[in-house]
Amino acid sequence: MERAWLFSLIPLVLGVAFLAIGAYGLRRTASLRRTGVTTRARIVRHAVRRGDEGATYHYPVAAWTTADGRACEHESRFGRGSVGPGAGVGATVLVRYDPRDPSRFTIQGWEGKGVDLLFTVLGAVLTAGTLVVVLVRLFTLPG
Repeated sequence: MERAWLFSLIPLVLGVAFLAIGAYGLRRTASLRRTGVTTRARIVRHAVRRGDEGATYHYPVAAWTTADGRACEHESRFGRGSVGPGAGVGATVLVRYDPRDPSRFTIQGWEGKGVDLLFTVLGAVLTAGTLVVVLVRLFTLPG
């Protein structure tokens, strides 16, 4: 195998990584949908971070009390470029959380499965496409 073949493995590694991240997110969402508990929470603040490109992202921090009386305050997994209506400080939102680990939660309407689905599809396309190209080249090489 020539050195140039090693470069064809880059999209394969990226594809597998994207596929794993997306599949983990979809599995987490499905698990919360199956076994999670829904309750009302209040947005107490936004954690604000700057991205590598200089963009500002707002991560809402939700506070609620679990069914067994534990007070919880956790930051959302996803941030957005702006705070939309219904997600400002003091807003009441619905959260779905894992009763065994309340830090695993989603804010309904804020976090969708769109990002996880995008990663899964992009990862699958990169992985399958690269594998097809590598296999075709392997079987069509002379000698």
